[in-house]
Amino acid sequence: QVQLVESGGGLVQAGDSLRLSCTASGRTFSIYDMGWFRQAPGKEREFVGVIRWSGGSAYYADSVKGRFTISRDNTKNTVYLQMSSLKPEDTAVYYCAAHRIGAWPEMRGGLYDYWGHGTQVTVSS
Repeated sequence: QVQLVESGGGLVQAGDSLRLSCTASGRTFSIYDMGWFRQAPGKEREFVGVIRWSGGSAYYADSVKGRFTISRDNTKNTVYLQMSSLKPEDTAVYYCAAHRIGAWPEMRGGLYDYWGHGTQVTVSS
């Protein structure tokens, strides 16, 4: 069992940067690829990006590529989502999720094993 807790969300202006964190409980954090998803009001959940269990590879949705960076520190059981050049369309609840090592990159949220409760990011214009 893995419990995930996101933090770092807030209200920012367009063009600002923000870093989200997701901390996992349990000793097996390093065997999971960690994904970030987001869901805006009235929209379906959207894949943002995923980082390999080792931290050696990351994959991003086209909508955030070049602006967002995922990293992880397995010694701290934490994965990060660094967001820069934020846009109003980035406004959403952001979720981290854990996927047992398998297909890469896994963009289907339904195949993730554990989810956090989400953190709100609001970008004003």
